[in-house]
Amino acid sequence: MAAKKQAADRYGSVWEVAITALRLGLTSFGGPVAHLGYFYEEYVKRKKWIDEKTYADLVALCQFLPGPASSQVGIGIGLMRAGVWGALVAWLGFTLPSAVALSLVAVWLQHHSWGDAGWMHGLLLAAVAVVAQAVWEMARKSAVGRLEATIAIIAAVAVLLVPGAWSQVAVIAAAGGIGAFGLRRKNVALSSSVAGIPPFIRRSTGVTLLLLFAVLLVALPLVRAWVSSPLWALFDSFYRAGALVFGGGHVVLPLLEAEVVPQGWITASQFLAGYSAAQAVPGPLFTFAAYIGMAAFGWKGVLVAAAAIFLPSFLLVLGSFPFWHWLRHQPRFQAALAGMNAAVVGILLAALYDPIWTQAVKGPVDLAFVLGAFLLLAIWKWPAWAVVLVSFVGGGLRAWLG
Repeated sequence: MAAKKQAADRYGSVWEVAITALRLGLTSFGGPVAHLGYFYEEYVKRKKWIDEKTYADLVALCQFLPGPASSQVGIGIGLMRAGVWGALVAWLGFTLPSAVALSLVAVWLQHHSWGDAGWMHGLLLAAVAVVAQAVWEMARKSAVGRLEATIAIIAAVAVLLVPGAWSQVAVIAAAGGIGAFGLRRKNVALSSSVAGIPPFIRRSTGVTLLLLFAVLLVALPLVRAWVSSPLWALFDSFYRAGALVFGGGHVVLPLLEAEVVPQGWITASQFLAGYSAAQAVPGPLFTFAAYIGMAAFGWKGVLVAAAAIFLPSFLLVLGSFPFWHWLRHQPRFQAALAGMNAAVVGILLAALYDPIWTQAVKGPVDLAFVLGAFLLLAIWKWPAWAVVLVSFVGGGLRAWLG
């Protein structure tokens, strides 16, 4: 009887996972760090679906992997609670509210003039402050040593001089190689305790999923060259962005901008305005993909872009579960990730200049606006959504007052 009760406490229904994730998706403002706090309170403290050790190990795994860490943690908890279907509905519930909201924003903007509207310019200036704060926070964590800082600066210079999605991929790969050797001795030893994440996935299945992740990353661009389909091109671009983002949701900005703006799917101003709008809704920042998909191709674009950008997370999380205990004790693996994280700081720094700064800041008044927004974010610790709303209203009032 005791064993049955423990099993009942450990496993639940897909329905309860979906309802809980949807509630979190409607209320989780504040970015990935805040999301992890919400998850801890809901899944560990209140519902007790997993213990603190397992949660800590799951967070560590998802921070090691590319992609949106908070969404990946939700996927992992859904998997442990209700199997693969639980993983799917955990992602869907957490993602759906912000994806729908941003899709509706894109629809609304399609029926209103972009021009030089003051409210839109306010959104662009908010994006400058939000990304500047992200660069600052990431640099304090991932570019503190001499070699890490050097990698970050060289990465910024490289992607500014040779713009494009593939140059960013090359920079991240090179930084991983440099980190694997140059940063190995600086690695902090991890605990030798047994990882708390139960396997749930067989090793053979894990290998298959990881191989599928790699095959898609290589094969999709090759097929794209032969298949004349804008939706296929959209899937390829967003899959690659989801597969190569290290360091948090903000890093998806330069990768996506390099993919979608040169294609002519949306303009740089539309891109940055949508990015700012993404700060004002709950849920993962990766649902910015839904905004771009809607603005470029309508509802089909929403489905394709959202599925493509999150698919790598599913493959990596489920595929890595059986190997996490081994991965977390590989110094060279950790050092390579440290090099990649330093590189993404530089890539985001380059994006802060172009296209964000060049599109938004046109004079001293704009600079003063950005500094004020940065003050609210970095010093007064306002949530990003509040700063975006203030910038939206402030930009409109500034235009109205002339």
